[in-house]
Amino acid sequence: MTIIYTLIDFSDPQDSAAPRLRHAFGPPRTVLVAHTPAQVRPVLDAVQAAAEQGAWCVGYLRYEAAPAFDAALAAHAADGPLAWFAVYDQALPWPDDDSAATARVEWLETCARPAFDAAMAQVQQAIAAGELYQVNFTAPLEGAWAGEPQPDAAPALFAALQRAQPGGYAAFIDTGKADGRLLSVSPELFFDWRDGVILARPMKGTAARGATPEQDAANAQALRNSPKERAENVMIVDLLRNDISRIAQPFSVEVPRLFHIEALPSVWQMTSDVCARTRAGTSLADVFGALFPCGSVTGAPKVRAMQMIRNLEAAPRGVYCGAIGVVRPDASGQGFRATFNVPIRTVAVRGGALRCGIGSGITADAQPDAEWQEWLNKRKFLDRASQPFDLLETLALDDGRLRHAAGHLERLAGTAAHFGYAWDAARVERCLHETAQAQAQGLWRVRLLLDAQGRPRAEAFAMDASPANVRLQLADRPLLEAHGEFVRFKTTRRAHYDAFTPEVPGVFDTVLWNAEGHITECTRGNLAMLIGGRWVTPPLACGLLPGIGRALALREGRVVEAVVRLEDVPRVQGWAFLNSLRGWIGAEVV
Repeated sequence: MTIIYTLIDFSDPQDSAAPRLRHAFGPPRTVLVAHTPAQVRPVLDAVQAAAEQGAWCVGYLRYEAAPAFDAALAAHAADGPLAWFAVYDQALPWPDDDSAATARVEWLETCARPAFDAAMAQVQQAIAAGELYQVNFTAPLEGAWAGEPQPDAAPALFAALQRAQPGGYAAFIDTGKADGRLLSVSPELFFDWRDGVILARPMKGTAARGATPEQDAANAQALRNSPKERAENVMIVDLLRNDISRIAQPFSVEVPRLFHIEALPSVWQMTSDVCARTRAGTSLADVFGALFPCGSVTGAPKVRAMQMIRNLEAAPRGVYCGAIGVVRPDASGQGFRATFNVPIRTVAVRGGALRCGIGSGITADAQPDAEWQEWLNKRKFLDRASQPFDLLETLALDDGRLRHAAGHLERLAGTAAHFGYAWDAARVERCLHETAQAQAQGLWRVRLLLDAQGRPRAEAFAMDASPANVRLQLADRPLLEAHGEFVRFKTTRRAHYDAFTPEVPGVFDTVLWNAEGHITECTRGNLAMLIGGRWVTPPLACGLLPGIGRALALREGRVVEAVVRLEDVPRVQGWAFLNSLRGWIGAEVV
């Protein structure tokens, strides 16, 4: 018999300072399942009754459950239960887990760029014809475990997903044979309903995070001021206001917060709040009947948008874009509370097959390149979680003394904070100290590694003295990942660098440049260039690691920041390779 295991880790949407709703659940008392549209409302009624009697209910509705509430809401035939809820007598504490288990997943797109462009053109033709205002177009990524999956691969992937997409409304649901496992780390609230007040928080409007604090702030401000993104958001706010009014007391629908910008690890998102007091006698099924599916994942008007989605998308969405949530007793013990996410950023696991949907809202003024980039930005959380990595610092150990250790530890702490890795400064310092004591004589290269659970380990390798000069080669193509987080932060994920490893004997490293044609760094260190009588180093906004040796050279005034373009290379009078391990080494480019 399969043991059904569930985790819920939800923010409190009405009080950001309140503790998170963070619980585990063992085998359920019973499972409530709807296989047909006619069964969906009775399941929701049974969920409400169970919660009113003191039970906890955790489950989901598929996107394809929409016709259960309105036959005009078009959807594909479902590939699993339309609704599924496990009923528990009690919530258990969140489990302690220091497991080192990891999970690797390889993902493939099912919607190539030409198909994406064609679908977007079709949507915009319909908008121009006056059929609708917006359509949320999506496509799944199909995944498979890399190598032989371990029994705890899905929990390990869920933990990695939570590190990549922290906060929000996360759930791990093992449904047994019904739907496999659902791993949701959605940042979007569908609705929270308690004490007769309902709150919806649609998420519409996206911008990439910046490579520097200044660029990041500029991107957030650009999103906040974007007419296109604000129009996209307000369309869905209007839709939600209309939906909520169907269950609201007269004149109680309000929008207390509009165009709020939320920081997620890979993107900025725009949200707005819509709330109301619900009418007496409103049931959980009534709430779903009024709101489901959330307008942020359909478009507006909802009926026509869903018709177009069914025509554009080849397969059912499944739980993606449906609802995942918890219905539980309220504080008085006489009623219940319900909180549901919109399951974006959600992976469905069935055996060796994995699926994760990605999408965006298409409006009249949407541009194909920008929308495609939005898809790439939104999937970064998945790419980060699917390939485990350690955080990395490389230090020089010279006769028992670690060079620039404080700078390396400060940078490592920042990297741990960015990736959500556990951080214990004393533990890391102790690990380094023990390594230094063990190699008290000679020159050593120390690799300091930190895993996701915050466990440090150090490896020491004998190191030769640095050469006086080295030869560098200019890359023959751009480093397309230059603005990515695995360039800005140092980790063991280095495939993008390894692809530029010199193959010519005697060449020490490769000079990299980004897609804009700006010189950035080498694969193992930073660069300095002598131009017009002064030494310059590329600014971080070009896409490079903030090296410790580079920072030291800037503090000392030995270099200043300046953008150097490919066409400027003939004007470079001198080159230098620099990092904290090797120091400043004169170089020539061949």
